[in-house]
Amino acid sequence: MKRIQGNSDAKGKKIGIVVSQWNELITNALLEGALSTLESSGNPEVTVVLVPGTWEIPVITKKLLANHDGVVALGCILQGATTHAQLLAGDVGSALMGLQMDTGKPITWGILTPETQEQALERAGLKLGNKGREAAGALVSALSCLDQLQ
Repeated sequence: MKRIQGNSDAKGKKIGIVVSQWNELITNALLEGALSTLESSGNPEVTVVLVPGTWEIPVITKKLLANHDGVVALGCILQGATTHAQLLAGDVGSALMGLQMDTGKPITWGILTPETQEQALERAGLKLGNKGREAAGALVSALSCLDQLQ
């Protein structure tokens, strides 16, 4: 039996981070968490692209995947009184999954979909960890698994 498990070494990798500027207080904290994790994971080459909102994340991710090993997608879609947030999250998630499958390169989900600003802050580093940090760690682990499968 061969067992493959990702590790936390991203040395020599090229990683993109696409971060929404909408809900900037939250997304800046997610970005800092992601950058911290990548720095402690072998300090890979990192390109950060700031986009206006979550809607723009997939097209920029597609461009980054042309010359990067993987991408961390960071954003915050606060739920509201309408179904806008659910539609946005679903469309963005589907687009990112399609890109992963088409390119064979990992894209990790650091896009929060909380009910309230308080919940968003909790997930950006206050109480429930930093989801940007977790998304970056997941990307590093996925890249390691892919390398071992070659």
